[in-house]
Amino acid sequence: MPWRRRRNRVSALEGGREEEPPPEAAAVPSALLTSPQQTEAAAERILLRGIFEIGRDSCDVVLSERALRWRPIQPERPAGDSKYDFLCKEEFIELKDIFSVKLKRRWSVKQQRSGTLLGITLFICLKKEQNKLKNSTLDLINLSEDHCDIWFRQFKKILAGFPNRPKSLKILLNPESHKKEATQVYYEKVEPLLKLAGIKTDVTVMEYEGHALSLLKECELQGFDGVVCVGGDGSASEVAHALLLRAQENAGMETDRILIPVRAQLPLGLIPAGSTNILAHSLHGVPHVITATLHIIMGHVQLVDVCTFSTAGKLLRFGFSAMFGFGGRTLALAEKYRWMSPNQRRDFAVVKALAKLKAEDCEISFLPFNSSDDVQERRAQGSPKSDCNDQWQMIQGQFLNVSIMAIPCLCSVAPRGLAPNTRLNNGSMALIIARNTSRPEFIKHLKRYASVKNQFNFPFVETYTVEEVKVHPRNNTGVYNPEEEEDETASENCFPWNVDGDLMEVASEVHIRLHPRLISLYGGSMEEINDSKVTRETI
Repeated sequence: MPWRRRRNRVSALEGGREEEPPPEAAAVPSALLTSPQQTEAAAERILLRGIFEIGRDSCDVVLSERALRWRPIQPERPAGDSKYDFLCKEEFIELKDIFSVKLKRRWSVKQQRSGTLLGITLFICLKKEQNKLKNSTLDLINLSEDHCDIWFRQFKKILAGFPNRPKSLKILLNPESHKKEATQVYYEKVEPLLKLAGIKTDVTVMEYEGHALSLLKECELQGFDGVVCVGGDGSASEVAHALLLRAQENAGMETDRILIPVRAQLPLGLIPAGSTNILAHSLHGVPHVITATLHIIMGHVQLVDVCTFSTAGKLLRFGFSAMFGFGGRTLALAEKYRWMSPNQRRDFAVVKALAKLKAEDCEISFLPFNSSDDVQERRAQGSPKSDCNDQWQMIQGQFLNVSIMAIPCLCSVAPRGLAPNTRLNNGSMALIIARNTSRPEFIKHLKRYASVKNQFNFPFVETYTVEEVKVHPRNNTGVYNPEEEEDETASENCFPWNVDGDLMEVASEVHIRLHPRLISLYGGSMEEINDSKVTRETI
């Protein structure tokens, strides 16, 4: 078991008896304080100290305010004995990594009510390779009921003191996601961990497109600490849109025209159970169900940027990323073949869209990202981004694909992301434009996403870091033509957009604005979590 070890940090274990924890300073001989780390350990107030069997060793165990430390109890040996030093290595776990505690008992047929007490089991969240998390256990064996009860109550008190950890969650489950596996994923992998952590859940099965929107508009959410979506990108985006729309309504705002939206009131958890899982993959760094569940249990919360999509001044929806042109037409084609499996449908649509590849005549206006301190302060105060001092830029021409992304958009076919230079909450969007070129060159560009670099190293690809974008189609290639084949990718007088895996059809210009840190999500790579420092009070 990969517990962390410290060779010389024994100062926290010096002095004191089992029922009489030593004073903070008096218990530590000054000769042992040889490093700042040891001084820090000595300054921690010791809550409990006792003897437990861990593994096969009887150990001296110390519970302080921030960590649980233990070392094997060994016979005294001469000073400087290397074997003695090795055996006395201290191991520890940080209390913030513990998410549940249970009394460990042995049950038999003759025992009707309670089994024989064996000790205490701690359930721990550990980091695996890359960004994956895993749950593990540590058994503290002691047969004394009184001794274990004292420690058990202290652990429960500690766990109750973590403010971000949810106690009650609203679960929205899409049973149609991917190969209809979402229900199995939830009840076999997610629910057992939530129950283990003592989290109450209320599960609603999404029965139709837009169900989450209507549900969260009317649902009483005061008793919940967060909302969790079990499904793919479309489901997750719909739930995020619903939470943000409800926040605007609760704030008394007119939802048709929103310039400065208010932040969503509850955190959103994403359990990846779809075919691509771009949102969850970008959030956690890996599309892993257990990792996503443990982030929710541990209360890892960070704020994430969100876009608003509007036309003619009217809000269409909230979202995280969008594609126009090839990306939109591919999704529109895929939607017409829902009877296929998700992977088959996606591959078929890509091939067919490439076979009928055509460029859109567009005018694209954008506001470049300004990272100066005064602009950032203005945003933090809730001022609109664009004003007379902002310098809009405009390009026009024939474009095969236009991508606007506020998140990295990681997925299996793009391990670094469709927008690898974008972060979850850096206050900017990536605008990626592929101008008209030959089909073979465009295919080379798409294939390059599967590698680790140079996907934009083509003369027809342009990238910009922006705050706002306006996409104005200038021709009618997207308009329905009854003489074309039945696989036409757009409805009458509309152009197809791919917004977070959902099809959005719009007839005119679309205005995309970025709103920094508008929604809080459970999860993120460990580096981003450590940098974010978000608490429930900031939500």
